[in-house]
Amino acid sequence: MSTLPSLLIAAPLSESGKSTLTMGLLRAYTRRGLATQAFKCGPDYVDPKLHSVATGRPAVNLDLFMYGAERVQALYDHYSQDAQAVIVEGVMGLFDGYDRDKGSAADIARLLDLPVVLVVTPRSMAYTVAPLLYGLQHFDPRVQIAGVIFNKVSSERHLTYLTQAATDAGVPVLGSLPRVDDIAIPSRYLGLDVDDLAQIDRYADQVADLLEQHLDIDRLLAISSERKERSHEAPALQKLASSTPRRIAVARDDAFNFLYQENVRQLEQWGEVTYFSPLADKELPPSDFVYLPGGYPELHLAQLSANKSMLDSLRDYIRGGGAMLAEGGGMLLLCEAIVDEKGSSYPLVGALQQTATMQQRGLALGYRQLEIEGVAVRGHEFHYSRIIDPLPTVAQQYNAWGDPVATALWHTDHCYATYTHLALTEQLLSHLL
Repeated sequence: MSTLPSLLIAAPLSESGKSTLTMGLLRAYTRRGLATQAFKCGPDYVDPKLHSVATGRPAVNLDLFMYGAERVQALYDHYSQDAQAVIVEGVMGLFDGYDRDKGSAADIARLLDLPVVLVVTPRSMAYTVAPLLYGLQHFDPRVQIAGVIFNKVSSERHLTYLTQAATDAGVPVLGSLPRVDDIAIPSRYLGLDVDDLAQIDRYADQVADLLEQHLDIDRLLAISSERKERSHEAPALQKLASSTPRRIAVARDDAFNFLYQENVRQLEQWGEVTYFSPLADKELPPSDFVYLPGGYPELHLAQLSANKSMLDSLRDYIRGGGAMLAEGGGMLLLCEAIVDEKGSSYPLVGALQQTATMQQRGLALGYRQLEIEGVAVRGHEFHYSRIIDPLPTVAQQYNAWGDPVATALWHTDHCYATYTHLALTEQLLSHLL
């Protein structure tokens, strides 16, 4: 197989600048006229949105827990088949996985034979960078460390110390970036605020400009072109030919936009996908199946609650036996109401006779696995809200280690709802549709 120029951006820990560097490199590559495919390790929804803005093409999650090794390889091959360059953004620290290093950025790099560029932010650190880099370089020889980029370097003297440390550790220095406080994206929970795509587009240009000034982009391209061939190819993703195409309605607007690109592709195998807005539209489009993904409905409660005709349309669809999957924020929409942080209650669809609250909230986070109609399904839970007096669950969910968790799966008529954001599969959709 061809050696498509590819690299993986990783770091020793979170908050090192992976997302910013990745977004800037994607925009810099795209400016050079390269069709650049972006991938994100793990289940995060927000970074792929940034990637998509930077490149103008959909970004894709590579998650070994949710998809498994063979499907991750197939996803990489499928979505990069028309690309001229690939950049994969890591997750957390290089070797941080759901079970030791399983599912980590290093695991993805090993699987796909991707050279790794480290981003290190040496806060209050100089020569100690040497053992840090040496450890990352030698911990697993199967992980190809191509070099390091130092981020937020305080001075030329600081850079001299860091370069000495990297040289002694045997890790090439690929460049450094100064501290630039006005290039930052405000955080929203674990991710970034990407409601304003024009603002994100400006950020991509700003970061790309900074990288062009301080990094040798062509050298990075050359390094990514030197990756070795993968030792084996994965079976191609199968294209399903549905005998009876379905009408599939997917919620997508500022309140509901946690959509895995692969989930969209899976749905498109079964028929025509139409997008609708629970915020702005008056009713559902004609549908055989409705998918309510997650998002931030708690930021739009007044508008959602005021759209009575849409709430009625969703309620009537469910009571009429319409098939639906609602997850995360989409599940919250189906509750009787959501209570915001100030204690105000906003009536919603009411198909699930329970109330969600943003008060006394705590973070629920982690991988989940369960069975729906006998089909094994995996996904990821991430939310701050909680359910007051939740309905009984119809399925036990488990974490990545197989321990039972309290996360529920609710079922009413032909609607399934859960906090878990699911990785859709052909097997699951064949039961739901």
